[in-house]
Order: sequence, then C-alpha cells, then structure tokens
Amino acid sequence: MPPKPEIYVSIDVEADGPIPGRNNMLSFAAAAFDLRVPDPRVPLTTFTANLDTLPEACPSPATMAWWAKQPEAWAACRAGTRPPEEVMPEFLAWCRNLPGAPVIIGYPVTYDFMFVYYYTMAFGGLADGEQCPFGFQGLDLKTLAMVKLKLPFRQTAKKNMPKAWFDGAPLHTHVALDDAIGQGVMFINMMRDK
Repeated sequence: MPPKPEIYVSIDVEADGPIPGRNNMLSFAAAAFDLRVPDPRVPLTTFTANLDTLPEACPSPATMAWWAKQPEAWAACRAGTRPPEEVMPEFLAWCRNLPGAPVIIGYPVTYDFMFVYYYTMAFGGLADGEQCPFGFQGLDLKTLAMVKLKLPFRQTAKKNMPKAWFDGAPLHTHVALDDAIGQGVMFINMMRDK
C-alpha cells in the first residue's frame, strides 16, 4: 500500500512565557496545506482555540511586559477560552481527519511545537503508549530557508528572505490563526521556489 500523502500543518502558539507547563499556552492555531491541490496556498482546513490557564503555571514577567504592548492580540487570545482537556482531544480528532499524514511545520518550529506537543500529551486523552498523529517532530522553516538560501543559520531571518516567499501571506499579527496561515503560505512559496 502506498504511503499516505503528507499534509503540512502550520502551527502557531501564543504563550505567557517560554516553558510549557511552567507557563501557559494561551492560544494556538493550525492550518493544513496540501502541495497537490491547484492552489496550495489556500488552507484545506484550520483549527484554533484559546485556552484557560493552568492552575500550576504562572506568566513570565518579561513575556507579560511584551504582551502589554500588544493589546489587540492579547484581547484576541483571551476571548472565549476553554479548558485544555476539551480542546486538545478536538485538535487530535482534527489531525486524524486530515486527508493524509500530518507533518507539523513552523517558524520556528521548536518553540511552537514544544507547547503543542506538551499540551497534546498532557491533555489530549491519549492512551499510555499512544502516539500523536503528527509524531514527535516538526519541520522548521528557518532551517529550510538556511538550506535553500545557502546562508548561515543566524542569517536566515525573515528580513533576509526573498519577498516572493511572503506573497499571499496575511500580516503577522500575533493572532495564532493569522500567523499559522501566514507561515503555511510562506512554506508553500518556499517549496515552489526553484
């Protein structure tokens, strides 16, 4: 049987600090992209949720000082919060219903993935030994840019990337769904760039 096609799931997280568990994932979003469709820059489907904070977690003062300068994004990530125990099983069901094998992508994938993975494992309702449908790794767009541009890793900031990689992407707003879609569009443009 041929392997399932890969569906690229761009994730974005908004949090109140740098460490899952010690700090809270406030909001997250995922946008699924398929390179095989006529316009792959249009997400197949999206998922987004704002989460209640964890009783044992506490915000980072430095991160909260940053949030104080982002009032619209802060209001967006605190509207209609729900318990992680409700949201994460829904997210897993969403992943399982994609028309292929989900591959997590992000910019940078390391930060966003560690929160999504932690919350999925802690609150997703997985049985002991059961794996996430997206596994335990993701594709980092900054690393992909390094390879495509043949630049040192620290020089692969967005300001040094071709403008064409951002064509069709929404503005980066620090609203999780906007940013997940934007990163997904960036990925598609990178993959189509010869």
